[in-house]
Amino acid sequence: MNSHTLFAKTPPLKLFFLASIPGAIGMLASAIYQLVDGILVGQFLGETAFAAINLAMPFVIINFALADLIGVGSAVPIAINLGQKEEAKANNIFTCSCLMIVGTGIIIGALLYFMAPLLIELMGAEGRFALLAVQYLQVYAICSPLTTIIFAVDNYLRICGKIRSSMGLNILMAVLGAGMEIVFLYVFKWGVWAAALAFCLSMIICAIIAFIPFFRGKMLLRFCRPRFSVKMVRQILACGTPTFLNNVAGRVTSIVLNAILVRLGGESAVSIYGILMYVEGFIQPLLYGMCDSLQPAIGYNWGAGQYSRVRAIGKCCFIASAIISLISVAVILLFPEQITQLFVPDSDADFLVTAVLALQLFSLTYVTRWFSFAMQSFMLAIEKTLPASLLSISTALVFPLLLILILWPLGLTGIWLNFAGTSLLAMILGFILFGKYRSELMQADIPRPQNDQSITEQTGAAC
Repeated sequence: MNSHTLFAKTPPLKLFFLASIPGAIGMLASAIYQLVDGILVGQFLGETAFAAINLAMPFVIINFALADLIGVGSAVPIAINLGQKEEAKANNIFTCSCLMIVGTGIIIGALLYFMAPLLIELMGAEGRFALLAVQYLQVYAICSPLTTIIFAVDNYLRICGKIRSSMGLNILMAVLGAGMEIVFLYVFKWGVWAAALAFCLSMIICAIIAFIPFFRGKMLLRFCRPRFSVKMVRQILACGTPTFLNNVAGRVTSIVLNAILVRLGGESAVSIYGILMYVEGFIQPLLYGMCDSLQPAIGYNWGAGQYSRVRAIGKCCFIASAIISLISVAVILLFPEQITQLFVPDSDADFLVTAVLALQLFSLTYVTRWFSFAMQSFMLAIEKTLPASLLSISTALVFPLLLILILWPLGLTGIWLNFAGTSLLAMILGFILFGKYRSELMQADIPRPQNDQSITEQTGAAC
């Protein structure tokens, strides 16, 4: 099915299942690998190594967030331009964005490599704990120019209607990464740096596979001679800012929380926070994969003036997000001990009691988190970058830091409650923003021309 038929003619509910389920499965595969990564490090290398990778992870994600900024930021105007039948503009944005991601990966990777010891030292880590965190971070930094592009190609595949290919790519990346990590840690007995190397190699291999059809000119999007402009770069950055702010601001919050946890509870507190982040890393990709997979369809129809389809697709996304979130609440509340022992099997009684309490309080996050998450994704898809950015920065940084101050007297319990409090405040903000933009979201459709043709039949001379 070509992109035009999929996005413009498929019934919204059918489109939801065709796009969101493969997207969610693909993201779930990546999430499962992240879980396996934490489990393998905890099982084979011990609690100190597990704490070290969680200390370094915010900096790793900040690096990837810059690629995601450009990838998501380019995907939104690409989809809207395709809906407006501006294929040449879409191809130029695609080409320029790929070049920007590689260049950014080189610069940021070099900075992270040389600054890794200082960054980890500033976090308060010392001795072997700090050494392992530095090793882990530097491997990701070295591989940055070749790995970061994978976070953009996923968006480009979905825009081209290759939703199953996107899903398959994520599954392959997870399987390769897990397989190599088992070999590196269990067979070769290598250190924590090998866990990072395994995932980097899997990303590089999958990026090469993904771009082969683009280089051969077999896709809807085609490489062309790049034509950079200030307007285009500003548009990419504006559309990618909400996702970037969410990623980076969230990592800044994680860095602050880790620094506090090191001082309040040492390695054990950091490990418990790591468990919470791995649980979030399992749930959030399901929500992200589902909502993100529908963004090209929403953007395409918004560009084509089919606002009733935009609303129908968005409604499916909100309902499904709520269902997934509430199921997650139940699972976390029912199995907190089992979740803890997956990552820290030899935990003592005190550690287990604290971790179970943390998970129980953390589960409340998903009672309300679904609404702001779906709202942010929806606003981004229709190029409403200001409300999407406001939701993003508030959820990832402003609300958590505010609640750190308010809940400080509760100590560690206040940290665990921070997530649920942030989610509730974000839901309230989401309702306020919906009210502000309601009239624009409810506008009538623009009549379509009767001779509307498939985009794939019009792209031959796009470049």
